[in-house]
Amino acid sequence: MPKIDIAAVPERKGSGYPKPFDAPCAERIRKRLGDAGGLTDFGVNLMRLPPGGWSSQRHWHSHEDEFVYLLDGELVLIEDEGETVLRAGDCAAFAKNSGNGHHMINRSDKVAVYLEVGSRQADDLTTCSDIDMMSANADGRFVHKDGTPYPEA
Repeated sequence: MPKIDIAAVPERKGSGYPKPFDAPCAERIRKRLGDAGGLTDFGVNLMRLPPGGWSSQRHWHSHEDEFVYLLDGELVLIEDEGETVLRAGDCAAFAKNSGNGHHMINRSDKVAVYLEVGSRQADDLTTCSDIDMMSANADGRFVHKDGTPYPEA
């Protein structure tokens, strides 16, 4: 049946970032709805971001488009051009290979809920804008921008 039982989809708390870069995202909660539905060409995540939390480190993708749609709450989108407040019903799109790093921060006092949609390209390289870190979809490892790996946790 195509209907996904959202309550049955496992939650993943935090991020896979190496320390100390994981701390701002430690309380975010992700439900991989696309995986639960058997999707392979793109991912859909239901995200819950508590007050003070970050969606991710500020980043951009070489081969993946990304889209977010805010269902509830308020987030501040931060990118090269500055900050934009997103409220329920707002959305944002990030074209692949733009070089414009982005992430969202919950500066409100309420949990924000949003959908995160992205293509799944094996050749994608995620580059962090503000820190010395990147990650390739091919192996999922986090490395310094010179290719040196971060220590395994």
